Parts: sequence; structure tokens; C-alpha cells
Amino acid sequence: MNIVLALLLLAQEPVEVEGQPLAANADRLSQAFDFMGAPLSAETKAALRDAGNDAKRIQQVLDPQALLLVDINPESRVKLARGPGPAILQQGGYAPVLIKVVNDSPVKGTPHLSSPQSGPLMSGGFGNQKGAPGRFLQVELVQSPPLTPNLSGLKVEYLLALIYSTDAGKREATFAFDVGQGSQDLGFRAEAPVLFDIRPGIPVRLSITDSDGTPTTGRFTFTDRLNHVYPPQPKRLAPDFFFQKQIYRHDGGTVLLPPGELTMVYGRGPEYRLKAKSVTIPEKGDPSIAVKVERWVNPMEYGFYSGDHHIHAAGCAHYTNPTEGVHAPDMFLHVKGEGLNVGCNLTWGPCYEYQRQFFQPTAHQLSEPFTVLKYDVEVSGFGSQALGHVCLLNLKDQTYPGSDGTKTKGWPTWTTPLMKWAKAQGAYTGYAHSANGLGVNDAAAAKRLLAAGKDALLPEDFATIDENGDKELSEEELIRSVARSKLRLPNLVVPEMNGIGAQEICVTTAQGICDFISAMDTNRLQEWNCWYQLMNCGFPLKASGETDFPCISGGRVGEGRVYVQMGKIDRIDYARWCEGIGKGRSYVSDGYAHALEFSVNGKTPGETVLLGGPGPTPVRTKVAFAAEPALGTGPGAAVPKDAVRRVEIIVNGRMAASREVPADDREHDLAFEVNIDRSSWVALRQYPQLHTNPVNVIVDGKPIRASRKSARWCIGVIEQLWRV
Repeated sequence: MNIVLALLLLAQEPVEVEGQPLAANADRLSQAFDFMGAPLSAETKAALRDAGNDAKRIQQVLDPQALLLVDINPESRVKLARGPGPAILQQGGYAPVLIKVVNDSPVKGTPHLSSPQSGPLMSGGFGNQKGAPGRFLQVELVQSPPLTPNLSGLKVEYLLALIYSTDAGKREATFAFDVGQGSQDLGFRAEAPVLFDIRPGIPVRLSITDSDGTPTTGRFTFTDRLNHVYPPQPKRLAPDFFFQKQIYRHDGGTVLLPPGELTMVYGRGPEYRLKAKSVTIPEKGDPSIAVKVERWVNPMEYGFYSGDHHIHAAGCAHYTNPTEGVHAPDMFLHVKGEGLNVGCNLTWGPCYEYQRQFFQPTAHQLSEPFTVLKYDVEVSGFGSQALGHVCLLNLKDQTYPGSDGTKTKGWPTWTTPLMKWAKAQGAYTGYAHSANGLGVNDAAAAKRLLAAGKDALLPEDFATIDENGDKELSEEELIRSVARSKLRLPNLVVPEMNGIGAQEICVTTAQGICDFISAMDTNRLQEWNCWYQLMNCGFPLKASGETDFPCISGGRVGEGRVYVQMGKIDRIDYARWCEGIGKGRSYVSDGYAHALEFSVNGKTPGETVLLGGPGPTPVRTKVAFAAEPALGTGPGAAVPKDAVRRVEIIVNGRMAASREVPADDREHDLAFEVNIDRSSWVALRQYPQLHTNPVNVIVDGKPIRASRKSARWCIGVIEQLWRV
């Protein structure tokens, strides 16, 4: 009893310890709580901020919340006691709990928390436990970033544990703590019983109807008054993902929630308004919640069907145990829940051998008329990845000749053979996460320009770079010129070509075997600049929208999208949708910006205007921008903060006309007249949320050759890629 009392006193009497590292430990703990969807209270966060590096005050804030107290004596013997923190769990979800460690030893090893009531979590989650009798918990320490796997050696530090319960009500569990074999103190002093109050999980049925009254699928986030997320994020099992706060449910699906008042935020992707309402979950009965999602825009009314051509069911943030990644029903739920019409589920390096079993030459059988899921391939994690990751869409055969269904043999080490193989079977090809590798190192770029001498492709005119007027260009002047130029769209700075994006694109586009450049999930300026330079050479390269979910972002599928014009149809044909990408009958967007109509002299993207000579040419468009882009845009850009959007007509990469349009959920008709003095490509953009594919305008039968400098830029890219 004296030991227990002594340990409890540790929670009341702060221990003398260095303040700065303890404050850093507290800050990382707060980040971990945030990531798990169970943030510390606003009062606790404020108290920690006020405490600064005062170790005594930090302990006074955190100690009352510690469920367990650990003491490691100078001989590295561990004692454990129940702390003053609340012992409250939630049935069917993991709850994070705090542990205080007072370390008087030199030990910096890996700590372990265990319980005889803890058993393995089986696939299937709540209701599918098959542990030994008496097991109702799953217990583990959080030892991944922002936290660490080992003790730091600091005299005082705080750890975080996760505890999952299959039961509800009052349950007692015994915990044991150690820092390696033989570290436990004798006489059960390294063990502590805890009586938990486990709140029941209530199955709540969700009824979801679309804006037209038909049953549909929605996205939901449930939080309590402390902003804790339900179902708890840690250790969620598919179809719910632990790296997302939201969940998705089909009409009639259920979600396990705690009783009481919650805030429910619901919607269905960026084409829908995100709405919130308070809901009360009763402790008994058969509760249900009915919602009707509300559109602010409907591109399908104009014949456009959205898709994300690059998502994954395995690798990066996805589960790898007990199955390697997740299955088609899980990804279909997310695709439909975000209001996408098409989701391209690309098998790639991680879990390749397991996931490839789901490939079919046609759309997956789960597909519906206006929600299609198709398994295809991203060549990444094997083969030619060093020259750029490649998305292969509408494949009939996923096994490259000589690979024997593996990722370890037979694949070529460059992308040209891959694209030729895919094109031969009617597939469409393009580079993934394009700006990865298209970044600019100012000093390195300047050195290359100096080495090229009089043959250098300068980023600005000579006089602008020559700041001191001495008729010579110094390295410092070139560095400053590169730094200025790389922020312009377009620009002539040759990038480093040292990544996994559109690396070999200037080679394969020139051969006519690359259909598209991926956009909307990396730096927009770099994506679009590369695209502009190739189009300025007359190549028919198109842009398509992707997320690379959940690798570049685990936020949601469809953060970046392509909208393909298919007209009024009864169902989506996947092959025809991919053809629309290849032909450029589309625009790319984050879903909060739309070019519902765009024409040049009556022709739409993917079509060609024939003019007998130069002259003014009419451009018409209908655009719409969301008033509240609540889900944000994809990585590589930020949504403009003001209430207007600048719509620009782009001719050969340069702005020819512009107009400001309110971001007000309404459609706006715009008319322009632009002068076309030679064969050109013409497109509409709103940086960084929206870009149409071009309408080609051919003047006097001559091909598009918009810029000799663009051709030199492409040559410079190939030369730099070869160096790398």
C-alpha cells in the first residue's frame, strides 16, 4: 500500500526534471492525440501553452489525466500503480490513455504494456473476436511518430497507450509494464488492476438520399463536445480508415456510436454542400438517422462524369494485416461516398502479388450505372519507376511479358516499352504525380546555365538578368533570375528531373505513346508548366486529374478529379470514359471549380477549329465556383481565400483574356473574343483549381508550333534526365 501511495503522490507532487525536453514530450503527445481524433481539451492545451518549459506546471496539467503511474528505480526495476486519470473506454473503438513514467535508472529501452485480458484483434472488427475466455481488451503502446519506440532517459516522460474493448459496462483488467526481460519488480508490484467504465456502442442505422430523392452513399464525421471522433480512429478496420476522421456508408448501413449528443457533419464530396446537425444517440432502442445530401453543382447535367484515375487499395497508409490492403467493396464505398463516377483502383508495388488477383479486363462487378470501379496498374515500386511512375488505364492484360505475374522480374527499366505494350492493347497511358521531380534547385540550375554558355536557354531575356549592365551574366545574377522565373507560369527553367513524376514524358510524348500528364495532386505550377511546353511543340498531350490516394494524400479520394464529357448517357462505359481522357474531352478540377461549358468558335475541348486566316475568335464558357470549399483542394495548391475567382483564357500558355467571377455556388456565362494570329491551343483555367483541356485552332492549315523555346526546354529536360 505504501508503494501505491508513493506512486500516487508522484501525480500530485511534480518531480524535478529539465523543462524543455518535457515540454517537447508534451507537445508530441498533443499531436498524437490530435491525429487519433481524440484531442486534448482546449483547456488542457491552453494550460500546456501557458506552462511553456516549466516542468512543474506541465506535470500539474498532465498528471490528473494519467491512468497509470510507472516508477523505474535506479536498479531498473519497474513498479506500476493506478493513476488518478479517468478509466473510461468506448466499446468497439480504441481509446487513448496517458501513462506517466518516472525514470531514476539509465534505461532507454523499449517499454511494453500488457494485460491478461488483452487478445488479438481479428479481421472483421467489433463482434468478430475469437480470443481466449476473459479477453475483452486489446492493449498497446503508441510507439510511432510523433511518439518514439523507446524511453528517452528523461527522469519524467509521458507515454500514450491504446485500449480497445469488445464489451460494455464495468470491467476490470490488470496491466503490467516492463522495459525488458527481468525488469519487473517482485511481488506483483509491476502490475495494477483498473476498473473500467466502458460506454456501450450503439448500432445506428443511416438512411441517405441524394438531392433527387434516390438512395445513395454519404460521408459522415461524428464528434462529441470535446471534438473526439467516433467511431474512434485508432485501429479502425476497413471499410473505415484510421487515417481519416470521416466514414462512408451506403443507404441502410450502420455505424457504432456512443450514447449522448454528437455533432454529425455529412455530405458527399465537393459537388455537395457539407452540412452539420446535432444528433442524440439513445442508450436503448433501434436508433436511425436520416439525411438528404444537397448538391450545389451537378456536372452530369452537362454531360460531364467525374473520376479519379489514380487510387490504391494497398500500400502507403492502407492496412497490410490481416490482408494485404483492402478489397473492392471498401474502395467502392469511398468512391461513391465522395460522389465520384469513376475510381481507377491501381495495383502497384506494395502488395502487388496479392492485389493483382482482383484485376479484370472490364469494370468490377460491383460497379453501378453511374459509379464505376476498375482495377488497373500503376508501374511503381518495380520496373521503370526511376524514370517516372506510369498509370496504365483500360488494360486488358496486366502481366507484362516475361514478368510471370511478379514485380521482381521482366519489367523494363524505362517507361517507353511499358507504354507501347499498354497502347497495343487499347490502354491509355500517363505519368503519375507529375511534379515530383520537376522542382528547381536555383543554384544547380544557374550552374548548368553557366556551363552551357552562349547555348544556354535563359529563363529571362539577357538584359533583365544582367542587373549590373556589364554585358556578362554572373552566377549570382542567374540564381536570382531562376528564383524569379520558376514562380511564373509558364517558365523556361529546366527542372532537376530527380523524382518519380513526369520524368520521361518528353521522350514518350514525342513518340505518341503518352496520352496524359496527371494533375491536381502535386505542385500545380510545375505540372501545368510541363504540360504547356509540350503542347507548345504541337504535341496532343492532355491533362487528367488524380489523387494518388492514400499515398500523396489520405484525406479522401477525388481531391483531384477529371471531368470527362460523355453527353447524356444511361450508364458509364469505362473504356469510353478513358477514351475521353486520351482525347482531352475533359477538364481537371478539385471539384469546387467547374467549366460546365467551354467552346472556341463553337468547338469544345478535344475538337479542332479550322480558320482560313488570323483574326478575332469567339470564346464562350459557363463556370461555377463553390462559395464554401470546405474540404479544400488537393496537395500542391491552396484554395483562394477571397470570394471571387479569376477566369483566364489561355492561348499557347499565355493569358489572352480574363474575368473575375463570384464564388457563389452559381453558374456564370462568360463571353470573350481573343485574337488568334497563328495555329494555337486555347484553354480555360482558374489557378489553381481548374483547367480545361485545349481546343486546337488551326490557322491556314499550319500545325501548332507555338514556341521554339518550349522545344528547347523539352530538349533540356531530356538532357537533364540523362544526367540524373
